[in-house]
Amino acid sequence: MGSRAEGPGAAFSSPPAIELSGVRKHFGAVEAVRGLDLRVDPGEVVAFLGPNGAGKTTTIDMVLGLSEPSAGTVVVYGADPRDAVRKGLVSAVMQTGGLLKDLTVAETIAYTAHLFGGTRPVGEVMERAGITSIAGRLVGKCSGGEQQRLRFAMALLPDPELLLLDEPTQGMDVEGRRSFWAAIRHDAQAGRTILFATHYLEEADAYADRVVLVRKGEIVADGTAAEVKAMASGRTVRATLPRADEAALRSLPGVDHVEVRGVSVVVHCADSDAVARYLLTVTGAKDLEITTIGLEEAFVALTGSEGPARLSSPDHQGAGR
Repeated sequence: MGSRAEGPGAAFSSPPAIELSGVRKHFGAVEAVRGLDLRVDPGEVVAFLGPNGAGKTTTIDMVLGLSEPSAGTVVVYGADPRDAVRKGLVSAVMQTGGLLKDLTVAETIAYTAHLFGGTRPVGEVMERAGITSIAGRLVGKCSGGEQQRLRFAMALLPDPELLLLDEPTQGMDVEGRRSFWAAIRHDAQAGRTILFATHYLEEADAYADRVVLVRKGEIVADGTAAEVKAMASGRTVRATLPRADEAALRSLPGVDHVEVRGVSVVVHCADSDAVARYLLTVTGAKDLEITTIGLEEAFVALTGSEGPARLSSPDHQGAGR
């Protein structure tokens, strides 16, 4: 990975890792992806989330060159997706398939390395994926989590610039998931770009630089985990404040509701910074606390049938995200 820029997102002089413009994908009368625009820069760790049928896997297939868009363009590091894969710029860890059950773990890695040619050392990727201790085990005897680690090791062999992960920790225990994400973050810090889909929303909250929510083939939210949570229902500011001036608080920008509970005040708002600034500089408030809903609740609110048609963080508007 010596050619990569150091640190996440450092290589902004190079082309985007992924750039989708007006991408649509039809399967007969069904439109799985509807005019999707998405840009992922080198070194970003992006969680690509949505309910079943949202178009996530279809989009990932197009980025891998396994499927072509019905309309729009998909570009990976300035190249056609298939060319990028052939050059070893892209690898993927999928949920199922790709393993021969009668080979050992070590034989599987060695065989895959032989197919690629010019890969990272077999022992190095096995250690990186945490599977050195099961090198002699038959793949068919491995647990689901161990097989996912094996797929991760195989994906690391060509030393890709972009790693696509589809439910990468499915079947892993808590400790396995933790060590897996530690390895992913290490690679991201060295400049590798990561795009992952997961049903473990706490993983997206903890490890993604950016969260992209899709619903019915469209992006409905794009920002940091904190921004996405704020998009769903704003924030709540709590503080200890005897004799709160409710009228003054209600007049602040973005305030939806004010509750006075004895010596405490609770303000539901869209702009928590303005409320916090007022409480700390104009009033005698103390013990101030700002909270948002969890990412799971935001996911349900933004991707549910009654969710908004489209939301985007101001930081990402106009950037093709």
